[in-house]
Amino acid sequence: MLASTSHRLRRSFNISRHAEKKAHLPMEFIVELLLEFIIQVVGEALFELGLHSMAEPFRRPPNPWLAAIGYAIFGVIVGGISLWPFPHHMVAAPLWRWVNLLATPVLAGLCMSWLGVWRSRRGQTVLRIDRFSYGYLFALCFSAVRFTWAT
Repeated sequence: MLASTSHRLRRSFNISRHAEKKAHLPMEFIVELLLEFIIQVVGEALFELGLHSMAEPFRRPPNPWLAAIGYAIFGVIVGGISLWPFPHHMVAAPLWRWVNLLATPVLAGLCMSWLGVWRSRRGQTVLRIDRFSYGYLFALCFSAVRFTWAT
């Protein structure tokens, strides 16, 4: 009798631990995605701030294809630099890493687009990265580096 009671208690404990793990999974996932998103947006914002400070001498806009290649290269560089302080994936589950690889650059591109609209309304200089396509490209390259080489 004691053995069957112990077995029932163990089973109920395992079930409750499993239910508790499931309850925390969405919150952990949201925090992981939020951290990944924040790292990318902060990286883009710092990069954009640096571009604004260097943009004045170069009034003539470069070729859009060359600019796209440049933003892709800078995204790879900043993504690689981000691996030093944050060497591990922010999103633990492999399936959600794929979702993050696709969703976070879109959100980062939207944020950069919003920043471009905000700068335009204030009469400030709008750089190419302040547009969705360039912000998305930068964030996609950033994400691809983290997706590939983070542990």
